[in-house]
Amino acid sequence: RAAARARLEAGAGGLDTARELSAVADEIVSALFDFTTTHVYRASNPTEGERLSVCAVGGYGRGELAPFSDLDLLFLSGWKLTPWSESVIEFMLYMLWDLGLTVGQSVRTVDQAIKLAKQDWTILTAMLDLRRIAGDAEHPELLAGRLAKDVLRGKARDFVAAKLEERDVRLERQGASRYMVEPDVKEGKGALRDLHVLDWLARGVALGRGGSAAVARLFASDEARRFEAAADFFWRVRALMHFAAGRPHDKLTFDLQPEIARLMGFEDKGAELAVERFMRRYFLVAKDVGALTRILCAKLEAEEAKRAPPSLQRLWPLRKKLKGLDAKMFKLEADRLNFANAAVVRRSPAAAMELFRTAAAHGLDVHPDALAAVARSLDSVDKTARSDETAVAAFFGVLGELKTVEPTLRLMNESGLLGAFVPEFGGIVGRTQFNMYHHFTVDEHTLRVVGGLADLEAERLGEDSEFAKPLFKKISNRRALYLAALLHDTGKGAGDQQIEGAKKAATAAKRLGLSKMEVKLTSWLVGNHLEMNDVAQRRDLGDPRTLVDFVDLVESPERLRLLTLLTIADISAVGPGVWTAWKRRLLFDLYDLAEAAIRGGRATAERARDSLAAKAEAARGLLTDAATDDERAATADWAARMDDAYFLAFGAEAHARHADFAMSAEALGRSADVDARWAPESGVAELLVLAHDEHGLFARLARAVTAAGGDIRGAHAFTSKEGVAFDVFLVSLKGGREAGEDWGALSRLRDTVLSAALGDPLDVVAPGHKASRRAAAFAVEPTVAIDNDASDEATVIEVSGRDRPGLLADLTDVFAAAKASVLSAHVESYGERVMDVFYVSELDGGKLKHPSRRAAITRKLLAALGAQEPDAPRSGDRKLARAKASAAR
Repeated sequence: RAAARARLEAGAGGLDTARELSAVADEIVSALFDFTTTHVYRASNPTEGERLSVCAVGGYGRGELAPFSDLDLLFLSGWKLTPWSESVIEFMLYMLWDLGLTVGQSVRTVDQAIKLAKQDWTILTAMLDLRRIAGDAEHPELLAGRLAKDVLRGKARDFVAAKLEERDVRLERQGASRYMVEPDVKEGKGALRDLHVLDWLARGVALGRGGSAAVARLFASDEARRFEAAADFFWRVRALMHFAAGRPHDKLTFDLQPEIARLMGFEDKGAELAVERFMRRYFLVAKDVGALTRILCAKLEAEEAKRAPPSLQRLWPLRKKLKGLDAKMFKLEADRLNFANAAVVRRSPAAAMELFRTAAAHGLDVHPDALAAVARSLDSVDKTARSDETAVAAFFGVLGELKTVEPTLRLMNESGLLGAFVPEFGGIVGRTQFNMYHHFTVDEHTLRVVGGLADLEAERLGEDSEFAKPLFKKISNRRALYLAALLHDTGKGAGDQQIEGAKKAATAAKRLGLSKMEVKLTSWLVGNHLEMNDVAQRRDLGDPRTLVDFVDLVESPERLRLLTLLTIADISAVGPGVWTAWKRRLLFDLYDLAEAAIRGGRATAERARDSLAAKAEAARGLLTDAATDDERAATADWAARMDDAYFLAFGAEAHARHADFAMSAEALGRSADVDARWAPESGVAELLVLAHDEHGLFARLARAVTAAGGDIRGAHAFTSKEGVAFDVFLVSLKGGREAGEDWGALSRLRDTVLSAALGDPLDVVAPGHKASRRAAAFAVEPTVAIDNDASDEATVIEVSGRDRPGLLADLTDVFAAAKASVLSAHVESYGERVMDVFYVSELDGGKLKHPSRRAAITRKLLAALGAQEPDAPRSGDRKLARAKASAAR
């Protein structure tokens, strides 16, 4: 292993390494068998039952072995085992285990092996890779012949269909996308197991014969070379991962990626990190495996070797003709669209785009031969071809097909045409961002955004579509919206992604023939696609300045509608669980407020205040009207005491729940009270705190939450006109457990926070925290930006740094020590990074005006964030902080 590792890190191939390790294992097993049968249990005249073969099966049988993988052995005999055979097998297994090897073993006769192969496709698959290592040579040959004759003959179709179905199940378990940012090199989509499946399919059709030659027979020479190159790449990555981890480890986790990138020889280039360049290469190879899968399956169909399974998108009944199909240019083969003559795509690049437009319009899959023809013609997609009117019309035709736009764009991306025709998109194909927030590569995320937008418009997304339906009906720039969705992340890796993306979007829109107004609108959408989420999640919607600044940005109802639709699709496509009910409500509220503020003309501060006041008053009235006759007076009193900011921060259901809690506490004469409940709508626990307001209360409560094992995911602080503090915390429990799953933990959380609210001197020092290996792999630079213009009443402080339990408590401690009041806190996590915004004032009201005071707070906040040099001038520049936040997202 040490020798193999040294050669591998010096540049040896992955397949060579896997074969070398397999050959060494063969030597060990062969020598052990020879020693056992010669010196330990010698059989001078072996009977039929003592003619024993030791065979490798599975991956080891293919002659490929990762450094810490299992040795899969089959002990094969022609007759039932004798005591001698059992003793030999037992001795060998114990010896291998004592050597520290992990062994998977089975003991069978030839008849037993055949019987099991007929019953289980998985067992048959393992035996397709059977290879004799030591012992009798006749029985393995006999088994191989009987597998072909008695098991596979007449069953090739069933075998192929079963392996494809098995692949679907595996990928569903792993994650159906090959572009997951922490891929499994062995089992993930487009990785080693998919190459193995191709080999099994080919050998199943060849009745188990031919070995690797079976694949070569079905592939053209260039395709066979791509197959070999992909296998070599993945084996090299996998072997390096095993050596780096010192154990079997096939998931390419964040903490391993930088080390593997270094060992693979990747270096930083410009703004792109070495690890990002390596992962980009990984996903391009995985994409190549996807293309090879399509090609092989199409060729198997052409040979009538299998029925078309659902896994290959055979969703339509077989047809030979299709109404409206241009017979001179296209034909149908097994319900896939193909060129009638592949040479047409070389003569006219627009034909390639027309292929996909036709496929999208008719809901067809594209034949792999057509995809290959497109891929071979990409060098003809030049500047002239990119602005060709026919090609451009076909391109926007694809974007106009709501039912098929995402799968069609995915096929275009697989063929390389999308990146060639829109080179701005080509720059993000396979690109990753080295952080824990994003779940997919940039191009995969982008295609999901476009698909999500189509789902919104086609009313396939329930509550989101219900909200979006009237917006789609009113927009007049749909083409600009969908183009902006396709281009929104093209600025990633080039500095501030919004600024650079806006430039690229303008260039693309001009080339595609959009009007000046559409070009400007597309560029604006890309250049501001993060802003609405930022305002909704990280700003106080009850502050008129927030609304005025946002309306000044969007300027018109059309821009507001387009930006809202793009924002919904963008957040939803980041990954599972990112688009929450909490975020949905805040975003929808921002749209409603902004739409009301600009209705009939440009917003002013006065109109914004009127809009906010009207919405808050309507919420007060709704709360009071919903109360019972006995509760109405108390409810109206509670509603009158809470300011507009509170009513704008929550929905009607929350208002009613909060009022019941507050009125119950007052009825019982409690000076402070805490309620904790599991909130399934937000996926965390909701903690309500009612207490007499005093300096440092918010910091003390945050510290208590952390001490009780909670991690604060969101927080709002309010003070009634009578000086009563009403704070709301959204809390998840340490270790990732949901609070609703552990009522004991929820009770401890409530009791600890109640003690803090009562001013109890309970020790609430938060436990220490060490970042996980995955989180520690990322360099997170702390930043602090102080803005006195973002609010009319308070100083807005933006804080960004590595997320950890207790961070909010440490940050609010800084404000308490500085004798500054936290009016509200807005907490947002982006993977390993937290971005918090605080609205802060002096104790007697007003902003933090003195520069030296702001500088002192900045230094202490940076220290709390873990900055190495807290005196370094890293704060005060809001544009710089926003640029860094943009790059992080």
